[in-house]
Amino acid sequence: MVTHMYKQRLVRVKGFTLIELLVVMSIIATLLTIAVPYYFSNLVRSKEIVLKQDLLVMRKAIDDFLGDHGRHPQDLSELVERKYIKEIPIDPLTKLSTTWETDTSEAGDGIQNVRSGAKGLGRDETAYAQW
Repeated sequence: MVTHMYKQRLVRVKGFTLIELLVVMSIIATLLTIAVPYYFSNLVRSKEIVLKQDLLVMRKAIDDFLGDHGRHPQDLSELVERKYIKEIPIDPLTKLSTTWETDTSEAGDGIQNVRSGAKGLGRDETAYAQW
């Protein structure tokens, strides 16, 4: 019975050591420093692509309206009412559909162009309002 007391089993607790956890955390931190800037640059790029596409669609609708009716639309909502566009798109930079800026025609018969109301410069260093 005495010999049994000296032969105690060492029970190893399963788990991670502090060094193992620190190594894993440093690997995750390194991957994040690579991935996060790439993510945000692609996010801006995708918003700019959507903005250019929305402007293209609305400008084409204005031109189609002019060709069909012989005058420019009074506002963007007229394009929706006459079913030239399904709805006024949301500006991807301002996240609002009410910030679009319009230019009136020389004859004063409605809008002939639409631009974003977003402030700031695009990746090509031109103002969003000039697109």
